Order: sequence, then structure tokens, then C-alpha cells
Amino acid sequence: MWTIGQLRAFLATAQQHRLFAFFHVAAYTGARRGELLNLRWRDIDHDGKKITITGSTAVIGGERVNGTTKSGRTRVVSIDDETVAVLRQRKADQAAEQLKAGDCWRGTKDGYVFTTGWGEPIYPDTVTSLMTKLIRASKQLPHARLHDLRHLHATTLLLSGVPVHVVAARLGHADPAITLRVYAHVIRSAEAAAADIFADAVKTAC
Repeated sequence: MWTIGQLRAFLATAQQHRLFAFFHVAAYTGARRGELLNLRWRDIDHDGKKITITGSTAVIGGERVNGTTKSGRTRVVSIDDETVAVLRQRKADQAAEQLKAGDCWRGTKDGYVFTTGWGEPIYPDTVTSLMTKLIRASKQLPHARLHDLRHLHATTLLLSGVPVHVVAARLGHADPAITLRVYAHVIRSAEAAAADIFADAVKTAC
């Protein structure tokens, strides 16, 4: 798995691409690929600094199909100021693309956040292959999967002491037990340091 430093390097490379916002939001929210490709502008609350994930996109029989999230539930994920700014810029860029395309714009009334330069919804495999191309373009990063951004998000939060149930809610796990099982190795690592943390707290207490 990448380090945070490697993630920063990747995003610096991705910033040159029109779909930079997709990779930024994927890393900063831990959302699944299909969930982000299903995201509409009505799901973004810039002032409230949150996004609402209502469904997911997949490809079945060669066709792009929208459905529910993996858990079948809608969830709200908080976002930071930088991510708000990235999404605002994405909206401005999309408006510019629409203006440039004119009558050729193929956007829908659904108002997808991540679209092609012509306004069409993006196929899932497009962003997966794009990530590979961007990694190669960086000439310094080891290979990583798009789904690894989700794992890096969860691992970073858990090692920083964010409660498991909070991480589970962000990831859309139906039960924190799923998070405990998937990230058991991370939690064990955090537990190993728990004794020293407690001892240090006692020593430094007034």
C-alpha cells in the first residue's frame, strides 16, 4: 500500500488531468469507484461540507447501470475544506466544458459530478485504467489499484485513532464488525502501541 507521501505525489501528477477531482475525492472520502461515478451535484453540500452517497454505478453486459450502494443504504460523508474547493473547481470546469461543447453537450438532467468532456457519464473501467496511466506518468510510484485509495483512507484514519465505528460509517460498511475483520492487521498495530500510550499519559499527568 502507498504511503501518504506517495499519495501526495500521485495527486500532484493527477492534478494535470481533467479528472483530478475524482481521484482526490476517492482518496479523501474512501468512497468506492461506483459510488463516486454515481454522484450528482445535488448530492454535494459545499456549505455543509458533506456529500451524500445514494447509489452506485457498475457495468453489466457492457452497459453502464446504476443501482444501490453495496450495503443498500444511503450515507453522508463529511469532507474537508480542500475537498470542497476541489469540487467547486470541478463544477466550474464542467460548466466551461459545457459552454465549449455547445449543442454537442451530452449531459443529462441528473447532473453527474464526473463526466466526459462531452458531459456523458463515465464508465467505471475508464478511471481504473486512467489511474494506471497516471502512475506510469509519474515515473516514481509503485503500482496501486484504484481500490487501494479506499484502503489507504481507512488505514490512515484507524492508525490516527479514529474510532472503528466512525471509519465503518465513512466506508459504508453495514456493520463495524466488517471493518474490524478487513482491517484487523491495522487495529492490531494500533493496539500494540496502546500500552505505551497509557503509560506515557500516566507519567505526564499533572
